[in-house]
Amino acid sequence: MSRIRVTINQVALKGFETDAGRSVVQSLKAELSEMFADPVERARWARSRHTPVLRLGRMPFQHGTSGSRKLGAAIARGIGKGLEA
Repeated sequence: MSRIRVTINQVALKGFETDAGRSVVQSLKAELSEMFADPVERARWARSRHTPVLRLGRMPFQHGTSGSRKLGAAIARGIGKGLEA
């Protein structure tokens, strides 16, 4: 079994209200956990690497809690795609 450790030192969400920022982070964590729980995906990512910066590009944002959750999930998917490279 492969083990993946992801360390995110800081999430800076300027201009977000507290609840919206919390929703982004919760969704980000949930989506990453789900992606890393999949054995097939985990096997593809299981190699040692250090990525100091991962540029995800532009991501659309819709206001409200729902939009914050979608943004968090989109960020997580972007991280997953970045790990495949």
